[in-house]
Formats: sequence, structure tokens, C-alpha cells
Amino acid sequence: MKRTSRDIRTANRYEVLRQIIAESPTSRQELAAATGLSLATVATLVGELLDLRMITEVGFEDSAGGRPRGLVAVNASGGALIGVDIAETYVHVELFDLALNVLARADEDMRPGESRPEQVVGHVAAAVGSVVAQAGVEAARVLGVGVSVPGQVDRDSGVAEYAPNWDWHDVPLLDLLAEHIAYPLYLDNPLRACAVAELWFGAARGRGDAVVVNLGTGVGAGLALGGGLHRGVSNSAGEWGHTTLVLDGRPCHCGNHGCVETYVGAPGIMRNLSELDPGSALLHAEDQTATIDALARAVAGQDPVALKVVQDTARYLGAGIADLVNLLNPEVVVLSSWVAARLGEPLLDEVRRAVARHALRRPLAATEIVLSPIPTDPVSLGAATFALEGALQSVGQRTPRRPRAGSRTAPPA
Repeated sequence: MKRTSRDIRTANRYEVLRQIIAESPTSRQELAAATGLSLATVATLVGELLDLRMITEVGFEDSAGGRPRGLVAVNASGGALIGVDIAETYVHVELFDLALNVLARADEDMRPGESRPEQVVGHVAAAVGSVVAQAGVEAARVLGVGVSVPGQVDRDSGVAEYAPNWDWHDVPLLDLLAEHIAYPLYLDNPLRACAVAELWFGAARGRGDAVVVNLGTGVGAGLALGGGLHRGVSNSAGEWGHTTLVLDGRPCHCGNHGCVETYVGAPGIMRNLSELDPGSALLHAEDQTATIDALARAVAGQDPVALKVVQDTARYLGAGIADLVNLLNPEVVVLSSWVAARLGEPLLDEVRRAVARHALRRPLAATEIVLSPIPTDPVSLGAATFALEGALQSVGQRTPRRPRAGSRTAPPA
């Protein structure tokens, strides 16, 4: 789809603000150098962001023999953003200031069988209400709510098109949420959210080409190519978890057999454990979180069964990541999401060894494989940036207006 001049202006505004958030305080000259935009364009965009009170003037710095340069910084209190991480076993919500500092968090557990859309929406609405109350922010200061949901999504219509682990098909998620949440809503999935979080604040910052491997109940790969998020023509890029790893292998929720996800997602790891030791005390039936936690503790205690499970899981994961390394030649591969965070360095060490066995030498030599360094939930952080992008796109539009593509705004409460 051809980008309009408005789309380009929004993207430039977003990129300038992103740099200011990352590098506050900074000068217009530094922003021009970092973004590749002309100084005149940067000056105009900075003026718009000052008018919106998203940034503020914070004095001057001396330049080499010239006039002092004016400095700008993000105005952290100029608004609030909410990031919603809907996963198969929980809803996690965080409220951020404009510097993307976390001001409040809320969690809602989702037990097996609690995956009907109205149940999920109820959990999200409760958690969003909780973070707004905790932070004590006025409703008018909330610029938007970014919502991440597993599976394939249509950002323009706000529809969760396909979530295989829940058997969701064409669920109008943002319309359902808008009945309970009176803020602009923006939808995407955790692959994109994790990739953006790493680009802004994590291991992909300053890297042109990165792959963020999302290891949770489901599995996928967020792609940052050429310095920007790669979505694909239908916003479906990154469904690496549903590429075939084992011909005629384990059945997958997507309807195929042998998908990467069935060997390295949390349920796949539970199956690896049960096949190795069917009566293992580490195995908590129907409870992924408890099983992965028990496995992580046992690995720390050098339990041989646990060590073998992590090694076997890493063999599958390493083979799949080697395909990504050979195919995309990235600078960095980041292991992200809750399973990667919990299993940590022992998993990373085994994955590095497994990738080295399968990847071609030249692309592997250029690739670093790391754990996500982001201390907060990367999906919530990434989802909040989608709300920020949406807020910047609405600049200059007159009210009343139709909700922008990918957003829903609830009627006044």
C-alpha cells in the first residue's frame, strides 16, 4: 500500500519522539543526525511536539565555536500510555508516562478454559481500570491503550483473525473492548510488540537487522529489518512457530504437524519432560507456569532430568533459530517472553551451542544470540508504543472524527 504524505509525516514525528525518549536531553542537530531527516524538518516536528506538550525545552549546550544549541527532552508527565499483554495464561497491563517509565502494573490470571472473548475482555477491562486507579491519572491524560493478543490480527479493523491456541476466528476484539474502555485502542500481536520494545530499549537498539524470538505458550519471531519493524503484506510476518520442524511430528493447534511451537513452546517443553520422565515431580499438569518454574529451579540445582529437558528443548530451538540466521542474516537474535526469561542463561548456553551446529559459518559469525535485557514486560512496553504511534497519527485531526485505522474509541462513559 502506498504511503501518503500524512503517513510519512506521522512516521517522522514518531521517529523524532522515539529518539528524544531514548536520548533526552538532545539537540535538534543530534536528532537530524540520528534520524537522517533535514534540520528544517526536525525543527518543524520538534515544534509540533512542543505544542503537544510531549516534549519540553531544557536549556542549551555549547557547540564548537558556534551558537549554543537548544536542548529538548521528553515531558514525562505530558500524558500516559497503557500497554496490554494478553497471553494464553494471563493478562498483564502496565501504565507508562511519556518517557515510558512504568507507573503502575496489574495482573489477571486466566485459568484453562477461560479463553472465551468475553472472559478475556473482562480481564483486560479490570486490569486497565486497576492501573489507572493506582497511578491516579486523569482520564484525559491517557493517550491510548495498545493491546497485544496472540495470533494473527488485522490492525485496521481491530479484529483478532486467528488465535490457534484459543481457536479464535475473526473476533472483533477492539469493538468488544471499547464497550468497557473509554480510551483510544490499538491492536497488534506480541511478535511486533517484543520487536519494537527491543528496538527502542533492548538488545536491538542501534541494530539494523534483528530477530526477537518470543518463547511463551505460543512461539514466533518479531522481525526488525533495515532498522524498522517488518510486518509483511498482511501483517502476518514472523509466524515462525508454525514452520515445520519435524515432518509428521507432533500435532499443532494450527492443524499441521511438527511445528516449531509444539517442541519449544511451554506445552511442548512439558511434553519433552513427560516423554523423558512421565512421573516427574516437576510436571504440573494443566499448569504451564508452575512446570516451567519448577524446571528452572531444578536446573539451578543441577537436577539431571531438568538439565536434559533444557538440552533437548534447546536442540529443537537451536535448529529453528539456525534457519532464521541462515535466512535473514541478522545482527542479533533476542530470546524474549516469559519462558526465555525463566529458563535464562542455561537455556541460552544450550541454544548457542545448538545454533552453532546447524547455522552456516558466515552468517553465524555476524550474529549475536542474547536474552532480552528489558527489565519490565517487553510486550506491554511494545504495546504502549503502538498507542503512542496512534496518538501521534491523530495530531491535527478535527473532532468529531472517525476512529483511525487500527483504533477504536469508546463513547463517553
